[in-house]
Amino acid sequence: GGTIVEATSGNTGIGLALVAAVRGYRCIFVMTDKASVEKVRYLKALGADVVVTPAAAKPGSPDHYVSTAQRIARETPNSFYPDQYSHPANPLAHYQTTGPEIWEQTEGQITHFVSGIGTGGTISGTGRFLKEKNPNVRIIGADPYGSIFKTYKETGRVIEATPYLVEGIGQQTLPENVQIKYVDEVINVTDRESFDLSRQLGRVEGIFCGGSTGTNVAAALRVARDLDETAVIVFIVCDTGEHYLTKFHSDEWMKEKRLLEPQKITAGLIHETKGQNSPRTLITATPSERVADALSKMNEYDLTQLPVIEDGRSVGSLRENRVLAKVLGNRELLEAPVHEVMEASFPVLDVDAGSAEVIHQLQASPAVLVEEYGRITGIITRHDVLDAPAGNARG
Repeated sequence: GGTIVEATSGNTGIGLALVAAVRGYRCIFVMTDKASVEKVRYLKALGADVVVTPAAAKPGSPDHYVSTAQRIARETPNSFYPDQYSHPANPLAHYQTTGPEIWEQTEGQITHFVSGIGTGGTISGTGRFLKEKNPNVRIIGADPYGSIFKTYKETGRVIEATPYLVEGIGQQTLPENVQIKYVDEVINVTDRESFDLSRQLGRVEGIFCGGSTGTNVAAALRVARDLDETAVIVFIVCDTGEHYLTKFHSDEWMKEKRLLEPQKITAGLIHETKGQNSPRTLITATPSERVADALSKMNEYDLTQLPVIEDGRSVGSLRENRVLAKVLGNRELLEAPVHEVMEASFPVLDVDAGSAEVIHQLQASPAVLVEEYGRITGIITRHDVLDAPAGNARG
């Protein structure tokens, strides 16, 4: 078989390498030194040779990754250079597959399509199909700050690009496959926002993705701010987070690049980091149980207050000193139900409430309750706040 030579940020190379492994072709891929080590190792594991060039090399210079791939293709006998940046099959594939799939799955209701712009294949092919179906569908390009596309869309000029960290989208030059006529708007997104949203998608939605997906989500969220509930926005999840475990999915790498936000101190974090002597589960009383039993719980767990919970809701509270004062005046209250001696409920705060709100509530109450997904899960006292994490935290 022959040799496939291609300039790639990773995904196209991986697809070609998989086919080449089955069909017996050799592969040589040229990547910049910005590419993650995971993608380089992935390609090598599939049997490909990988040539790494400086990301700082200017377009057209001998060291630029596209120029290097072109040279290797010329010098390698029986080679094939797909050139995803100009090959018409790139946007055509999205015109024939991605666009129809989105149209069918949204039942023609899509109003906005958001995609990164790299080679131009996805946004041009999909955008062309959707515009043919409905010219009112808005095609939005998501572009890293430093890339050329936003300025090119707005002025027609190709400016000099500046470095950015997101991989796989953005360009220094204008690829032939970027058909800007199908793009209505280009939105710039910072590296920090892209990586923050990518990390959040994994932790909140279970979508373990690459940084360019974070760029797309950031742009989609900005578009959504001005729309009502009838809008249907589709964005592309274009990579897997497994390719970036040593990059933005690593706290150490994020700190090294000064991209990691200081840890926000929340009600949930304060509760999770309570002292070792605190009960791991929430100790509560019910309105119908005996006062004596509630006092026994306080004594057993060394507690000075207790929330009263009924059907998962906070309905009152007990403070040891006040209950004891009432019992000393009337010992028969020991056999009375808790609801006869309980006081107003402690304030309830969401698990994501900031430390400032926790402190504000504790100024008037000896404790606050922590709620997660509508369920009371913990209690924070004034003492717990004194022991909470500090440092660069913000709340």
